[in-house]
Amino acid sequence: GSGSGMAGREDGGSAAGTAAGKGGGWTVHVLQGPADAPARTPYTLHADALVLCTGAYDRALPFPGWDLPGVVTAGAAQALAKGQRTAIGRRVVVSGTGPFLLPVTSSLLSVGARVLGVYEAGTPAAWLRAPVAALRDGCGKFPELLAYAATLARHRVPYRPRRAVVAAHGRDRVEAVTVARLALDWSVVPGTERRIEDVDALCVGYGFTPQLELALAAGCALRDGAWVAVGPAQQTSVPGVYAAGEPTGIGGAALAAAEGELAGLAAARWAGAPSGTARRAPAVRRRVLAGRRFARLLAATHPVRPGWRTWPDADTLVCRCEEVPYGQVRTDLLSADGMRTFKLATRVGLGPCQGRICARNAAGLCGPDALPDPQTADRRPIAQPVRLADLAAAGAEAAGRGAASTDAAGPDPVPEPPSGPAPNQP
Repeated sequence: GSGSGMAGREDGGSAAGTAAGKGGGWTVHVLQGPADAPARTPYTLHADALVLCTGAYDRALPFPGWDLPGVVTAGAAQALAKGQRTAIGRRVVVSGTGPFLLPVTSSLLSVGARVLGVYEAGTPAAWLRAPVAALRDGCGKFPELLAYAATLARHRVPYRPRRAVVAAHGRDRVEAVTVARLALDWSVVPGTERRIEDVDALCVGYGFTPQLELALAAGCALRDGAWVAVGPAQQTSVPGVYAAGEPTGIGGAALAAAEGELAGLAAARWAGAPSGTARRAPAVRRRVLAGRRFARLLAATHPVRPGWRTWPDADTLVCRCEEVPYGQVRTDLLSADGMRTFKLATRVGLGPCQGRICARNAAGLCGPDALPDPQTADRRPIAQPVRLADLAAAGAEAAGRGAASTDAAGPDPVPEPPSGPAPNQP
């Protein structure tokens, strides 16, 4: 699952961190505890097989004012509403693309927020182009969709397709937004801009970006330059490594759970579990195949169109960590002979987020074919932020383990994780 960690092979080919032991298998370094908390408990786990379920995070597109306080991702607003029963604001606007906007809006309404509008940049009616596939593979989703529609109707929340927030306004935080009608390519239709006043929160979500750090550290191949490539049993290109959920493609919670079950069964067989586990696999695989067909239909219905590149102005920050405006990006792009030169010249992606937020957007602003190379943009030997004290402790532990390995009779210095689920397990 997701969490702070490093993965390394034990066969001499270290992927990240420090390889340890002899023979096949993997070493995974994990910190257990609340994110960014001091004194998290470190564990070094040795496994015959790995199942990577590292998830994804929201994608936000840059537009004037997107860096104002009060502008948040849709996922952050939902996490606050569901986890803390707290609304991100009193008067909220939701903008983006995809069905995820609906549960986010429902969560906001459930904690007392007034949602002034949901603005869907895409064309949801595109579902009608493949009605048979939608009914066959997504019939279980329609009751959920109807429930969200009823919630929006009950609270009189307007839902507007082919529209998006293209600017946020305010001095110290967001106070107003500009909504515009979009052409099919998502460029703004001139003369359709409308300003909404008295807004104290804006939630944006334009799909998700998979977290590929551990998969790349393990040496897994990618497909389409963005997703972990897996086979019929969720196996990756690396023997003994399996992947499930968002890193293999965005398809929702049900598909992620089915893929996780299938990957777990395959990993158990790889590790020598009784052959009876194989009997469950065909039924799970059928659920996975149906979920993937629905996911492909979802991706075709809600793509991010290239016209969004017309939204930023010269002063719009592309890289918020390093405060790099779009005007500088355009100027430095003319003299750059490649993405690496461009990155060094602008410092885009060199800030605390290490390109997690800005890499895809910066590449998109460079041109329709300028996609970031995941092998460099997403390769981070340490998958999540780690305190220096924790990193030093991990190094001391590795040194102690190396010294102990010379004494066959010595105790194992690696602490064993507690049995059963632990609170705040990453």
